[in-house]
Amino acid sequence: MSKLTAIDLFAGAGGFSLAAHEAGFNLLAAVEFDDHAANTYQENIVKRLKTSARVYAQDINQLDIMSFMSELGLSSGELDLLLGGPPCQGFSTHRIKNSGGNDPRNRLLVKYFDFVEHLRPKVFLVENVPGLLWPRHEKHLNKFLKLAREHRYRVISDGPLIINARDYGVPQNRRRAFILAVRDDIAIDGFMWPPIPSHVKPDFDKPLAKNVWKSASTVFEKPPKKVLNKLIPRMQKVLDWDKDKSTRVIESLTFGAPLPDGDWCNRHMVHKPFMVERFKDTELMGSRDEHPYTLKCHENGYAGHKDVYGRMFFHTPSNTITTGCHNPSKGRFLHPWENHGITLRHAARLQTFPDEFQFIGGVMAASRQIGNAVPVLLGKALITPIKESLLSRKQ
Repeated sequence: MSKLTAIDLFAGAGGFSLAAHEAGFNLLAAVEFDDHAANTYQENIVKRLKTSARVYAQDINQLDIMSFMSELGLSSGELDLLLGGPPCQGFSTHRIKNSGGNDPRNRLLVKYFDFVEHLRPKVFLVENVPGLLWPRHEKHLNKFLKLAREHRYRVISDGPLIINARDYGVPQNRRRAFILAVRDDIAIDGFMWPPIPSHVKPDFDKPLAKNVWKSASTVFEKPPKKVLNKLIPRMQKVLDWDKDKSTRVIESLTFGAPLPDGDWCNRHMVHKPFMVERFKDTELMGSRDEHPYTLKCHENGYAGHKDVYGRMFFHTPSNTITTGCHNPSKGRFLHPWENHGITLRHAARLQTFPDEFQFIGGVMAASRQIGNAVPVLLGKALITPIKESLLSRKQ
């Protein structure tokens, strides 16, 4: 049997594509408007992995679908899997009140369906932020789901499902919405999706099981002994744990490999001296509200965004990796014990990219690509049952 085929729209750096490749799909094409991300895809997914994927580095609105299919030698109905994550900023939960409801990027969700209509893939899988389900985006979502049903696709669970990456071995607390739809001539009897989570919440009052959520510590090199010794009283203070429990949890931590020598992504944001001094005053597991000084944006009693300038915790999945993951002012992105933000490689590891995966562009371009990506392990966990329990069965 020849390999099943996949195309990735709004492909970014290629997290979803890498997941499909590792699940055994033949990647035919990727469409990505951002030049840096498209170059990253070309260097890693095409050249390094030696796939035959053709990268279309252009605005998807300007891409002629019929010519696209002709260039790929594809007829309607032949494609097995269509992937894609339309730009999510318009759907972001960071938008206040009703802002973003008319964001033109929201219409890209419907543009995605133009490709569904012409390609007629057996299955399509869409990823987006949970804000997609907010009332202000209802008309875009409902139109998309209506189009799917009108074109004879069955939407699994009748709509988006919120899935957390930490439940599938990703060391990150990352909730995203996924829409899976199956063409009505493909048998779905007995098909269960999403798959049962492979990882569960740890019970720190008991010896930890092997399948508990992966902690952020797994992407960082093992710290010096003096750091771990300081971590014991900090856990006692921050988490209100006793010394025995804190010690036992620390001893159970797993750490990652040292950062590769010569790795371009082994870099972090260069901070101004006064910020480095503040980072030195930020204790392990520390947050900005422990400081005697107040950020200008938090004057007048404003208490929002409590995680900014906070250190990552060791023992839990990290907070969500965003496009600002290189910058401690954007979230809890301060290195767990060193006095700077996490490196690009640490962020990429939290998104489960392999260390050999290199991001093209400057630090900001790379962090944007990393933050926008579908975690590779999550993508593989979601795509594998589609392949094995749906597309590989005899119809």
